[in-house]
Amino acid sequence: MKKIEAIIRKSKFDEVKEALHQIEVNFFSYWDVTGVGNEKQGHVYRGISYSTTDIQRRYLTIVVSDDYAQKTVDKILETAYSGNVGDGKIFVSDVIEAYRIRTKESGLAGIN
Repeated sequence: MKKIEAIIRKSKFDEVKEALHQIEVNFFSYWDVTGVGNEKQGHVYRGISYSTTDIQRRYLTIVVSDDYAQKTVDKILETAYSGNVGDGKIFVSDVIEAYRIRTKESGLAGIN
């Protein structure tokens, strides 16, 4: 199993969520987070200058089978992309085991 952690623009969240549902990724957790990016200069949007040092984002955590991980990452990359600084990051790591507390199922049965 793989854990996919994605930090994306809040404005792209609904689009990413719908795209994940379309590929049958129906369970994931998410949080509103604030981060500090590499971009140090301010930006102007509609004539208003704003700082990019503290950036509001949404943090998604998704656990999928090994063979579904790349499909999930590709869908996030495709949907969260705007081409601008601050589109986000994706991290993939191994999950050793997963358990469903209610039924005590483990492995893939614990996440499906």
